[in-house]
Amino acid sequence: MNETRLQFETPDSGEEAARAELYGLLSMLFYQAPDAPLLAAIAAAPAEGEGELPAAWRALQAACAAADPAAVRDEYDSLFVGTGKPEVFLYGSYYMSGFLMEKPLALLRVELAKLGLERSDAMPETEDHIAALCDVMRVLITSDDVLHGSIATQRQFFGAQMQPWVQQLCDAVAAHAQAHFYRHVAALAGAFFAVEMQAFDMS
Repeated sequence: MNETRLQFETPDSGEEAARAELYGLLSMLFYQAPDAPLLAAIAAAPAEGEGELPAAWRALQAACAAADPAAVRDEYDSLFVGTGKPEVFLYGSYYMSGFLMEKPLALLRVELAKLGLERSDAMPETEDHIAALCDVMRVLITSDDVLHGSIATQRQFFGAQMQPWVQQLCDAVAAHAQAHFYRHVAALAGAFFAVEMQAFDMS
């Protein structure tokens, strides 16, 4: 999750590169709180177009421009780390089964193995963490492999591993009283995932 790879193309450009970069950005924002350089990069990125996704992008840019990195870090820890259990879970197994480390995670690991993908030893989170799943989608979109890079593979992975629960996650974040910066991240993610669902349905 290297923030220097991001080029910040306009999210509504419709290009595969823009899709991949937005998945990469969401992966970073959900994996950890953004630091000052990333906040500044998002705030200064291009912003154009009409509709829910461009509007969510501009709202996030405004939030980044006004954000205090320390406050955003505290908000991330409060929402997604916490003591005992987080205020909002970021794991697919929780939304699909009601528990962590359950059957959905096992099925995900089987699917990742079929794709030749596995969790890095440096990644402390399980494979069903939203950041990890967004990064898988980024890898699939940018892959030169015929199987990995196909829309059919992307549609199957997204439909099985993300579509059943990601909107529920975004709604949970947006509705939480402590989510000030992250309600904008959730709005962008929700708008983007809705576009992805519609596009996959049409493909």
